[in-house]
Amino acid sequence: MTDITRVPLQPIAKGALGKLWLGVVLAVALGGAVAYGTRVKGLDVVTVKAGSGTSPAAADYVLINYVGRLASGKEFDRGERVPMAVQSVIPGFSKALQAMQKGGSYHVTIPARLAYGAQEQRNQTTGEVSIPANSDLVFDIDLLDYKTGEEVNRQRMLMQQLQQLQRQAPGAGAPDGAAPAPRAP
Repeated sequence: MTDITRVPLQPIAKGALGKLWLGVVLAVALGGAVAYGTRVKGLDVVTVKAGSGTSPAAADYVLINYVGRLASGKEFDRGERVPMAVQSVIPGFSKALQAMQKGGSYHVTIPARLAYGAQEQRNQTTGEVSIPANSDLVFDIDLLDYKTGEEVNRQRMLMQQLQQLQRQAPGAGAPDGAAPAPRAP
């Protein structure tokens, strides 16, 4: 070998290998702490019972059962068979709904920044504060069903047309073209 291609290796200083491993361990620990910190601060959707099929989109409408609690466990809201537009709720709830499947049950933790933030929420009936400012929220949600925005709009249009027909010709006939039933005296 010639002297031009030979690269002399420098000896490793005493304790340098230990410092190198300490640096690697610190980097891994810091990365884990950052990942854990973002997970705790972010939206958390846990599947209790898996659903099936596709997930609703932002423009869709869902039918759900839910229980809403503060992080302390105090219940602030509950609903059964509640229809709602996915995009009409707080951002964290909307994002959680879009991660669910029909027939599934979910446990959702929403950080305050994706809920109501610094604004407190009051009970509409009593006027008492139901959700204090900067509160993380916890929901148990069952996604019973959902329909696309297009399906809901089609149903609305059909209902409007049916109402118009009923206003124009009251008692003019049954929807299938059969003669109307005789009226009682």
